[in-house]
Amino acid sequence: MAKQHKRLIFNLFLLTFVLGTSEFVIVGLLNEVSADLKIAISTAGSLVSVFAITFAISTPILTAVLSRFSKYPLMLALIGVFIVANVITALSGSFALLVASRIVTAVVTGVLIALAMSVANETMPADKRGPAISIIFAGFTIASVVGVPIGTYIGQWSGWQMAFWFTSVLGIVSLIVSAVTIPKQLRGTKSSLQKQMGLITNPRIVIGFFIPALSIGATYTVYTYLAPLLQEVLFVPERYIGVIFLLYGVVSVFSTLIGGKLAIRNGIGKLRYVFLIQAAILASLYFSSHSIVAALISIALIALVVYMMNSTMQLYFIDVAHKYYPAAKELASSLAPVSINVGIAFGAALGGIVTVNRELIDVSWAGGIVAVAASLLTFVSYQLDRKASRYRSHMKETI
Repeated sequence: MAKQHKRLIFNLFLLTFVLGTSEFVIVGLLNEVSADLKIAISTAGSLVSVFAITFAISTPILTAVLSRFSKYPLMLALIGVFIVANVITALSGSFALLVASRIVTAVVTGVLIALAMSVANETMPADKRGPAISIIFAGFTIASVVGVPIGTYIGQWSGWQMAFWFTSVLGIVSLIVSAVTIPKQLRGTKSSLQKQMGLITNPRIVIGFFIPALSIGATYTVYTYLAPLLQEVLFVPERYIGVIFLLYGVVSVFSTLIGGKLAIRNGIGKLRYVFLIQAAILASLYFSSHSIVAALISIALIALVVYMMNSTMQLYFIDVAHKYYPAAKELASSLAPVSINVGIAFGAALGGIVTVNRELIDVSWAGGIVAVAASLLTFVSYQLDRKASRYRSHMKETI
């Protein structure tokens, strides 16, 4: 990988790190926001849902609309909006203003992620796309391991608003680095919104969209309730809960990087079996929960497989768009992050249903069933790809 490629990937990694820190740091500051604005903790918690819903709805639409613009000025402008939105969040004295600023942040976050993936796809050599995209995705993972704890500490120490002054400063750093490293020659693609939206009616895209949603949903069925599992089932002392979450985050970084290797060749074919392994690991927690050591091994393995599909699915959407909807490549770049957000919401909801109607530990096998469903969809997608490949080969021979 050439030096300019390395600098660009580092910048895109930094960008997703900043975006991830801004998105997730609010989770660690809900008590502070609740107390300062005199609102219920559940009301403060709705900020997380509002962000995820806004992200999922706005990202594909705005990405399609803005795809006609050159990427260099567009990305700098969006990073500028991100900085301003975080400053407004830091200055918010009312819940309404806080919600509005988080909605704006969610809107630009989704589009910036899609553009970052598109830039990497267009500038990296073919054999480096998978590892490059895995590094960009790793920015989010490391944000949860490093950025969020730092932001949470700052917010708890000197007021929750300071956490968003912190993310604003990070945004300024990212803006400066982006101005130097993002290639200026990357042009937009002029196409109608209607033509681009044709991409999301393609059966392979529709099936593909639910693959990462189900895989992430399988993990989040368990992960959302990991803290009560550790305390109420494994009887882990409260002072060690944070350490276990930190170790989970560290292991998940390796999951992202391994996923980049899987994506280099026949990633979809490999994922068929990765999801079956994921199902077995999630279900294993049901049986290993009688031993702290065995359960911690299961949890570590859950973290190791959680992001293995990221790079493969990102490239899958882009490649399908390149073959059938070349004007919708930026839109295709937005689908994996949107699918992941849908999966997080689905997994958290499913876990809640299971905990209300069953025992807490039953989230393990429930997550395993969802992972099996992800594997089945991947088998279907793989067969569709093979049929399409055989058809193209037949048409070439006929011609």
